[in-house]
Amino acid sequence: HYTELMLTQIKVSKQFLVYLTGGVICAVLDIGIMQGLIWFELNYILATTAGFFLSFLVNYIFHANLTFKSITTPTSFIKFSAVVCINYAITLSFVFIAYTFFNYALVGKIISLPVIAINGFFLGKLWVFK
Repeated sequence: HYTELMLTQIKVSKQFLVYLTGGVICAVLDIGIMQGLIWFELNYILATTAGFFLSFLVNYIFHANLTFKSITTPTSFIKFSAVVCINYAITLSFVFIAYTFFNYALVGKIISLPVIAINGFFLGKLWVFK
C-alpha cells in the first residue's frame, strides 16, 4: 500500500511538472501578446483579454495531449473553456487591482499565475480530463 501511494505521488508530481511546463509556454505567449498590445497602446483590459484567449487553444491542446493524455472531445473542450473563464476572471481581477494601485498591469498578471496554475491543474485533473 505504501509503495502504491509513493508511485501515485511520483506520477502526480511528474504530471504537475508537465502541466507547469505547458503553463510556462502559454504564459510567455500570453504575456508577450499582452505586453506587445499594451506597447501598441491598446487598452490594458483588451490586451489582457487578447493574450489570455489567444494562448487558450495552445493550452488546451498541450494539456489534453501531454499533461493528462486524454482524447479531446467537445465535452472536455467545454469544461476546459469553463475553467479558462474562471481563470480569466481571476487574472483580470489581479490585473485590475495592480493597474489601479501601481499603474502596471504586468504585476497583476504575474501574481495571478500561481493561483490560476493550481486552480487549472486540479480542475483539469479532477473534472475536465478525468
